[in-house]
Amino acid sequence: MTSHLEHANFTVSDPDATAAWLCEVFGWEIRWAGPAISGGYTVHVGTPAGYLALYRPANPLQPGDDSYTRLGGLNHVGVVVEDLDTTEARVKAAGFLPHNHADYEPGRRFYFDDGDGIEFEVVAYDD
Repeated sequence: MTSHLEHANFTVSDPDATAAWLCEVFGWEIRWAGPAISGGYTVHVGTPAGYLALYRPANPLQPGDDSYTRLGGLNHVGVVVEDLDTTEARVKAAGFLPHNHADYEPGRRFYFDDGDGIEFEVVAYDD
């Protein structure tokens, strides 16, 4: 039996706004939205095969420390795309600044940070 990642769950300031730009940039769809644990609210956004659960607690939280310097931190989320250049244009149109471009085997990539400080790696693999 082969395993695969079904979803990851993040705490964000505005699940609806985050889901909207994820749909625009990556062509994903909202799979579900509704009440969540402890009076919070969650939006599931992604594909039929996997998704990101975007959670907002009932009481707003403040951003934490840099994830790369804390044990258990989320360092980045990797998303594979077919057309890196088109996706980068969508990232810019969504108001985010791409950085750390790299071209090495097995593909090309760039990174960007969203409004909540979550870093995304966008990669297109060579065929």
